[in-house]
Amino acid sequence: MNDAPALLLLPGLLCDARLWRDQVAALAPLARPVVADLTQDDGVEAMAARALAAVEGDFALVGLSMGGYVALEILRQAPGRVTRLALLDTSARPDTAEQTRRRRGLISLSRSGQFRGVTPRLLPQLIHPSRLDTPLAEEVMAMAERVGQEAFLRQQHAIMHRPDSRPNLARIAVPTLVGVGAEDALTPPHLAEEMAAMIPSARLRRFADAGHLPTMETPEAVNAALAAWLVA
Repeated sequence: MNDAPALLLLPGLLCDARLWRDQVAALAPLARPVVADLTQDDGVEAMAARALAAVEGDFALVGLSMGGYVALEILRQAPGRVTRLALLDTSARPDTAEQTRRRRGLISLSRSGQFRGVTPRLLPQLIHPSRLDTPLAEEVMAMAERVGQEAFLRQQHAIMHRPDSRPNLARIAVPTLVGVGAEDALTPPHLAEEMAAMIPSARLRRFADAGHLPTMETPEAVNAALAAWLVA
């Protein structure tokens, strides 16, 4: 559909277009999906500017995890172009001191030649326990390896230095969906609840039996939520 609205999809840390594969297929009748490249820049401001350059005119905007941080930055840079907003498994808060400390440790390991992407040890933070020994887990690890060490370093720097977006939430005036995996260990549901409470008229959706990556874990539920959001 050439006259369908553009749908800009923003991946998370160590994620590529595979994160959105099922949404691109399912939502194509309703929108023109564009997956942004968030691997080239080391700040959310530059990531947002690059994503904005990848799509013309107005668009609906979806970000997951790090992509949510970039989505909130896009709203600061070009609020008039965003017609709808969906924030999945993310937070409006800045990094805590403990989170930054852990990220610096991972950066040091990576720079010393110990980058391993997403290892089996880290998978429980990303996906539901029932999926740890499945082909989906292998896909998550393969996705991280494709993104690679250099992009990982840039993305961690961007995440550590992101601003506090909570003061901006009350000004969001477009239809907004806040979604979260019910078993998300990295950005737990209470962070989604916080955002939904601060964004006027936001709708909150919890995805049962999903962790941090519900677009891959429970794609049918995410697709249904996004389809309803696109036409609401």
